Amino acid sequence: MPLSQIRQKIDEVDARLLALLNERAALVHEVGEIKRREGTSIFAPDREERLLRSLSERNRALGGTFPEKALRAVYREIMSASYALERGLAIAYLGPAGTYTHEAARLKFGASVEYEPRTSIPEVFSAVARGKADFGVVPIENSTEGAVTHTLDEFMESDLKICAQILLRINQNLLSHIPREAIRRIYSHPQSLAQCRQWLRRNFPEAETVEAASNTRAAQLAAKEEGSAAIAGRMAAELYGLPILESSIQDYADNTTRFLVIGRYECPPSGNDRTSVMFSVHDQSGALFTALEPFKELGISMSKIESRPSKRKAWEYFFFVDLEGHADDPVLAEALTRLADRSTFLKRLGSYPKTA
Repeated sequence: MPLSQIRQKIDEVDARLLALLNERAALVHEVGEIKRREGTSIFAPDREERLLRSLSERNRALGGTFPEKALRAVYREIMSASYALERGLAIAYLGPAGTYTHEAARLKFGASVEYEPRTSIPEVFSAVARGKADFGVVPIENSTEGAVTHTLDEFMESDLKICAQILLRINQNLLSHIPREAIRRIYSHPQSLAQCRQWLRRNFPEAETVEAASNTRAAQLAAKEEGSAAIAGRMAAELYGLPILESSIQDYADNTTRFLVIGRYECPPSGNDRTSVMFSVHDQSGALFTALEPFKELGISMSKIESRPSKRKAWEYFFFVDLEGHADDPVLAEALTRLADRSTFLKRLGSYPKTA
């Protein structure tokens, strides 16, 4: 078939896609009107995940050549535009613009919603709790550096719920206007410096490493200070016009950060969920083992446990646990009931779709 005819067919397909997108937008508007009357959230992570899963399965069944990752990306932007059509959505995130948290938020909510940077994790929680933002995005743990304790601490006092998670592969990059041999100082966030510790030792043993409040702040400093570079992401590089001298400099290739979406609503089951809880136990021998025993007895997988000082009483700790399943699932509900009976305190932080 001649190239001109192929292009004509592509134009015809695009015209059909455009018509279908507008038809979908009209239906989304009707959904938005119903949700507005009922006072329900326009962001439904359970519905969203079921839709993406169903589309991927249909695509595979059709023998589709369109990549699954690209399919999800396309529908992410379609759904992002839908949020804007329904009512608009404001997302608070740990800023400033260009941080990995900003990148994670964009990955989850797309380009059509409103993003509001906050200077600290407590401010993200506060913005959502006070209704200044619909949802917030905060980091919770890194695959090499562990838990983000500031986020764990906020859950001790907050009534907000976890309603989704985001897994972002972190690629650290060396950014600077100057050649490598002229670099005397490297700025970055402490976690990024830790994730690149071995690389820095091998490649810049004499350079001064300086902690910055964020990778974006590091890029700002590197952009204006002589002899300076930054370790940051591609979004920060684009934002401040800094060339990437070397990419993927993290010490471990599988360097992933997990982020949480926090909101004021519980998330219904999606069919593939995770539940996070926090609890405390009596200060006595075997108390933690006894508290966790129901999960073993009922065959529930526990994928994470962290402890933090309660800050209420010396040597009192809260334990944060991630469990497979939704809190409304009968077996997990029974396990949580038994945990409550063996704990001095139990708080459900939320159930949410397990995939990013």
